Order: sequence, then structure tokens, then C-alpha cells
Amino acid sequence: MIEETGVVGAKILKISEYVDEITPELSISLDQVASIIDGQHRLKGLEEAKQGEFELSVSIFVGADDATEAMIFSVVNLAQTKVNRSLVYDLFSLATSRSPEKTCHEIVVALDQMDESPFKNRIKRLGVATEGRFGETLSQATIVKGILPYITDDPLADRDRGKRFGFWEPSLARDLGKRIFYEFFRRGEDVKILDNLLNYFNAVRAKWPSAWEGTGTGNILNRTNGFNGLIRFLRPAYLNCTSEPRVVSQEEFARVFAPVRLQDGDFNPQTFVPGSSGASLLFHTLVDQSQIPIP
Repeated sequence: MIEETGVVGAKILKISEYVDEITPELSISLDQVASIIDGQHRLKGLEEAKQGEFELSVSIFVGADDATEAMIFSVVNLAQTKVNRSLVYDLFSLATSRSPEKTCHEIVVALDQMDESPFKNRIKRLGVATEGRFGETLSQATIVKGILPYITDDPLADRDRGKRFGFWEPSLARDLGKRIFYEFFRRGEDVKILDNLLNYFNAVRAKWPSAWEGTGTGNILNRTNGFNGLIRFLRPAYLNCTSEPRVVSQEEFARVFAPVRLQDGDFNPQTFVPGSSGASLLFHTLVDQSQIPIP
């Protein structure tokens, strides 16, 4: 209920329980009237402080369902490094509309579950180790971050288009070389994005089987540094095989890797040091040895 205060531009919102005398099961108790999407720790701090009255800015969303709440939470928190990004991406599974982030999340789930996937049981879906599983070397956030730029150059705008309109405009020819998976996403052919990733990384696994299977600390190929270098190399490798949106076979990717002279034992943190410089060195080494031009 909203009451006037007598102050221009100010009103009082009073929240109370709802009692349905005709259909009691439709009644809503006061503690079920609303939920906190984000900021629970702030309220807990105020509660513990016991300072009496305290002004607090809030935003109220009326009629928000679970999917909308998850979307609001992700928009608020994705830009904040203190929030577990893998957990935020996982919330996109609740969204009812398509978005680049939801597509990436669903692809990660498939990569983690499919028997033919080189990432089977290796992905920390929520950013932390899964209980009862061993050998998880990558977080969901790392993989999503690598795939996302190949689908969109503006995730927020494309997410909004999906929610408002449910469709996206065809890509300009000059953009196809950057967003190599955009047309698949636009057409709702997400499985083709997944197929390209499976074929690419299965070619990597076949090229360096020992390094790919190794989970020790001395191996970087299947960890963040290795993945970041490999996913960056995916674009020139893909464009070397095709100039139009299609699924590139594992055999075609294997031919791209064939001239590369790196051996399994070369994927160590001494050669490719932790951080962006090591991932960049791996990328440039793959480009130089495969003799593929950078688009």
C-alpha cells in the first residue's frame, strides 16, 4: 500500500501480509511477500549494528520471477571481481529467453557431461571443486569468457534483444571474421558451436594426448593458461578452414595443428609462465609454427 507523505515527490510504501479469506491457500505471509535479490550482507550488518533508524537506498522490482531475479543479480554482479563469475553464469540457466551467456552456459554443461568431450568431468561449474570429482582443471567462467567474444561483441545489448524481441539481425560480412559463432547463435544453431568446440579440442587432445590428460601441477595445456592460448588460436584456425559459418571437422583442425612442433613436455609453467604473457606466448607459438596468418 502506498501512502502520501505531504512531501512533494515522496511517498511511503507499506508492505503487509495478504489474507485470502475465500481461498486461504492463496494467502501470503509477511515473510513471503518479498525476497532480497542482492545485498543481504548489508542488511545483516545493519541488523547487527543495532543503530536504530538508518537510510538505505533500495530498488524494488514488482512481479519479478526467478528468471528475472537471476538476470538482475547477474547484471549487478558480473562487473565485480569479488563475485564468483562461474556462479553468476550458472544463474543464466534460469533465464526464459536466449542470450549469449545462457548459450555459453549450456555449452559448458554439455562439454562437462558428454562422453566424447575432452572436458568431461573437468569443469568446475560453480568455480570451485565439485565434491567427489578429481582432475577439474578449468572453471566455467574461464570457458565462457573464451567463447563469449566469438558470439557477441556486446553481451548486454544482445541479451536485451533476446528478452525484448527474441531475434538478432544477420551479421555484416566484415564481422564474421571476429564473431565466428554469431550466425550459429542468431539462427538458434547452438549445437553447431558445440560441435566446433568439440572438434577443435579433440584435435588438441589427439595432438598432445599426454599433456591433455595430465592433471599435475607441471602441465598447463588443460589449465587456464593453456585454454586461454588455445581458445585465442581457435579463430585463426577456424578461418583457415572456412570462410563461411559451418562445422569444421576434427580432421580439418588436425591438419592445422600438424606443422606445430611443440611436444607434450613443452607445456610447462617454465616455458609458458602463469598469466596472460604465458597464454599469449602459446598463441603466438601456435600461429608461428602452423604458419597461419592472424586475421
